[in-house]
Parts: sequence; structure tokens; C-alpha cells
Amino acid sequence: MRFNRSVLTTAAFATLALGATTALAAPASAAPNTTPQKVCGSAYKTVNSAPVASLGTVYLTYNAANGKNCVATIRQNPGTAVDMSTWIYVPDTDEGAQDYGRYTSYAGPAYVYGKGHCVDWGGQINNVYVQVTGSNCAAFKEHRVTVTR
Repeated sequence: MRFNRSVLTTAAFATLALGATTALAAPASAAPNTTPQKVCGSAYKTVNSAPVASLGTVYLTYNAANGKNCVATIRQNPGTAVDMSTWIYVPDTDEGAQDYGRYTSYAGPAYVYGKGHCVDWGGQINNVYVQVTGSNCAAFKEHRVTVTR
């Protein structure tokens, strides 16, 4: 699926600004021992992560066999369903994926082919949003932003 960068960015920020309005989404099962590999698959190795304050972590993973990245936002303490999201975007190819809703443990997985490309990724738990741009592309310095609304 192809995403227009401005459409994906607008959609991501609209979701972040308004909160995830997904009454129809089924909550993920509570699992305090959830790992990025349990969410994305055992072949996906964690290559980067970003804390979402003390609420949890967004994980960027990579599968060398198929060249795909996966992101998952995992809560530190699963419980009552809260607004959560996870997203990934490859600017070079204009490919992106996202998952958002009210979840008890994690948002994701969201997959995109990212071999040989920089990736932008992030996630949200409650009102805390994390965005990492220009990530995992050799000498280029990534940019991280965390916002609480």
C-alpha cells in the first residue's frame, strides 16, 4: 500500500492530536511479559527503541531475511484499555503503516519494507507521543521528539 507523505503525516498528527477514536477496535490482550518479538514475530530483532515517558516503549525491529521493519508500542503496566498508537514511514519509498486504538497492552504490529532506507517511526500511550525521524540510516543523525498533551 502506498502512502502519500503529507496524507500519512496528517493522519498521524490528527490521530495524535485528537486521540485515537476507535470504539470499534478490539483491545489487545493484557500481557505484562509482551515483547517486540511476540508482537512482530520471532525473526524481528530490536534495532531501536524510544521511551514513552514512564508509560512504555516504542520498539523498532528489523527482519534481515525479508528486509521489513516492524514497530510496536508496548505498555510498561498493562491494564484498562487506553488510547495507543504505533506507526512507521519510509520517506524514500513513500510506504507506511500504522495501528491505533484503545488497547490494554500494546499497539501494533505495523510492518513496512525498509531495507537500505531511513525510517520515521513513533507511537503514543495516553497523551504522550513519541516521534523518531531519520532513524537507522548509517551516519545520518536521527531526530527524536516527545510531546505530552
